[in-house]
Amino acid sequence: MALALDDYRLLGRSGLRVSPLALGTATFGTEWGWGAERAEARKLFDRYVGLGGNLLDSADTYTDGSSERLLGEFAREERERLVLATKYSTLRRPGDPNSGGGHRKALFGSVEGSLRRLGTDYLDLLYLHVWDLRTSVEEVLRGLDDLVRQGKVLYVAISNTPAWQVSRMQAIADLRGWSPLVALQLEYSLIERTAERDLIPMARELGLGVVPYSPLGGGVLSGKYGREDVGATGVGPDGSTRRSHNIALGTLTERSLGVAGVVREVAGELGHTPAQVALAWTLRKPGVTSTLLGARTPAQLEDNLGALAVELTDAQLARLDAAGAIALGQPHELLTSEPIRRVTTGDLRIETRR
Repeated sequence: MALALDDYRLLGRSGLRVSPLALGTATFGTEWGWGAERAEARKLFDRYVGLGGNLLDSADTYTDGSSERLLGEFAREERERLVLATKYSTLRRPGDPNSGGGHRKALFGSVEGSLRRLGTDYLDLLYLHVWDLRTSVEEVLRGLDDLVRQGKVLYVAISNTPAWQVSRMQAIADLRGWSPLVALQLEYSLIERTAERDLIPMARELGLGVVPYSPLGGGVLSGKYGREDVGATGVGPDGSTRRSHNIALGTLTERSLGVAGVVREVAGELGHTPAQVALAWTLRKPGVTSTLLGARTPAQLEDNLGALAVELTDAQLARLDAAGAIALGQPHELLTSEPIRRVTTGDLRIETRR
């Protein structure tokens, strides 16, 4: 059935209500050579919030701080009804190793800066942005819990971290009475589904709401690329470097274009755009709470919001699932195989949690 931005969902194990689509604000500001000027960014904010959207996502280093500054300016009059999410751990000052990472010094310095730029005295949701492979989980968790106890952060979350580390952290937080992780932000789309192996099942089991980013696979699923773009170099026909960036990341391949072709077929059947169908697919995946939109222009945002009206049939969902399916590997395929099921449960039909 069709959705609306004010069809709020609970974020993980928390009681926090958030919209099914979140507005990413990495496009607020032009310091990175692309993005929206202040006036355009304001239009994006006003349209999203005006329709009942309440989850706005930023990070301390997005567009060199402009993302948070603009978001704070726009949100000032409606601060209490909005859920402002930001992140820490990426390097804030080149040459200063303590300005990034998951440790306490980086954490507290980053949060104080975010509070100033956002013009608020608390953050609704704080993510550890990227796991640094060096800081102990106890230091990260205790630092996050201290900020919650101080009232500077309401909820804590994590992004870009291995599933085994997240599950370990959640167990420690529960055992020690520290603030649990309530959300997991990760890359997830019809062409990037490796999260289905461990990250998403882990999140569902341990009470983390999944918040996918890059749901259009760098624009590949929007239908903007063709097979002539695979292996191409230099700027694209629109003058941007996004094509070469996607090629370098391995996003623009024959396989991904094949998946995009199925998305385009389903979109034609429904009278929607490919981007809307790709976004609608994520909204209907188990465990997903809110999908991040990365629109740069009002037209892009309007198109993305159209995903809420997409009603996929079971047959269409099955076609999309099959197009982008990946092998789950071991032990997942072993544990779900018929011979092992017979060994562990006999002939009983027992529904799994996932």
